[in-house]
Amino acid sequence: MEFNEEKEQEMLQDLNKILNWVDQLRELDTADVEPLIHMSEEVNVVREDIARNDVSHEAALKNAPKKDSDYFRVPKVLE
Repeated sequence: MEFNEEKEQEMLQDLNKILNWVDQLRELDTADVEPLIHMSEEVNVVREDIARNDVSHEAALKNAPKKDSDYFRVPKVLE
């Protein structure tokens, strides 16, 4: 990706701001700070993963644009 002179200067200014911010962070005493593993203490509550078939064969085929008695009909993709 190429930048024109104006965009190049904007990018350099942005990068310098980031580097200055990192330098400010380096000045902080973080010796007694535990590292973050997650941004919050929230824990996901998930259901048990149980395999089951909730849709009947007829219901699955009900709204198919093309079908025969037992299958979805799709365009041929391989010759």
